[in-house]
Amino acid sequence: MKISLITVGKVKEKYLRDAIAEYSKRLSRYCKLDIVEVADEKTPERASEGVERQIKAKEGERIAKHIRDDAFVIALAIEGQQLTSEELARKIDGLGLHGTSHIQFIIGGSLGLDPTIVKRADYLLSFSKMTFPHQLMRVILLEQIYRAYKINAGEPYHK
Repeated sequence: MKISLITVGKVKEKYLRDAIAEYSKRLSRYCKLDIVEVADEKTPERASEGVERQIKAKEGERIAKHIRDDAFVIALAIEGQQLTSEELARKIDGLGLHGTSHIQFIIGGSLGLDPTIVKRADYLLSFSKMTFPHQLMRVILLEQIYRAYKINAGEPYHK
């Protein structure tokens, strides 16, 4: 299985880059992992709704260039489905059993995802109704993907 993360912006903090590197290394036993970073747009202070829409549209265009037609696309969105770790593991396992060989997870920028990307997604996943920094979300998502593979392999993982 190939897992891709398509994300907006670069991770600036070393501790987050270290965590991403650690989970990437752990996941290499289970899948081929690819992380694609697209450029983010600077959001001016007190940006109008129109400016925010334009920013999301630009970021959405950059994301769309990396979405593969043959991949199952899971977009992280606050309005998405909330799953337990076991349910996410079953989702990933079920996709593989039904012939999916590539899953692309999409994490938007600080303003969220453009509606065209949300519409294109095959599945919307939410980790919480709370808002998280998009850089931190990469670590959380990678940890949960790793946990899913451990669950599916019947291997112990702390609860």
